[in-house]
Amino acid sequence: MHTIEVSKLRSGREIPSMEEVSALLDEQGDGHPIETINWESHLYKPSVRFNMAWGDREIYIKYYVREDHVKAEKSRTNEMVCEDSCVEFFVSPSDDGIYYNFEFNPIGTGLMGAGHGRADSVRADPAVVEGIRRLTSMGDRPFPEISGDIGWSLTLAIPLSAFFHHRVENLAGKSFRANFYKCGDRLTTPHYVTWNPVGTEKPDYHQPAFFGILKFI
Repeated sequence: MHTIEVSKLRSGREIPSMEEVSALLDEQGDGHPIETINWESHLYKPSVRFNMAWGDREIYIKYYVREDHVKAEKSRTNEMVCEDSCVEFFVSPSDDGIYYNFEFNPIGTGLMGAGHGRADSVRADPAVVEGIRRLTSMGDRPFPEISGDIGWSLTLAIPLSAFFHHRVENLAGKSFRANFYKCGDRLTTPHYVTWNPVGTEKPDYHQPAFFGILKFI
């Protein structure tokens, strides 16, 4: 099981700008790879990594992606961004079995849900999703699939209030269970790549039994 020690963001501001968040996450170096191929039916592996930090009021993630095909057609909150190029963060902040799924395409369109599993996962209120700050390297306008050696990045600032089933406050010393994913369900080359291995017969990210560990230090 993979484990990450997540440090506090080195900013003097309670709510730093997204440009500052992005730059400070860059300083962490190469980051954590999302590179596990779990299913023989989907062997394509884009280059994906992420850096992560926490603050008094937000969790910060920056994804760095390089892939052969990129698409961002979804532009409305809670659309199926997994059909575009998509990065995902699934996280359970307590031992009650509830996890949250945060999913974004290259222009920052987001989908968020919460539940105990795929069967009872419910989409979040769009206002909650829209409260997640984001900074993209590919702008905010939808575009059809493009091909080549394409790199893009996405920086997220997830407010602790987004965990609406829980009361999440000071993260210091806490541990969450989580997994990170990259997918593209309707790209020329569909793919399903994970940070922590997932031991299912077919691609399925709604599998909290296979989450790794985040330790906030």
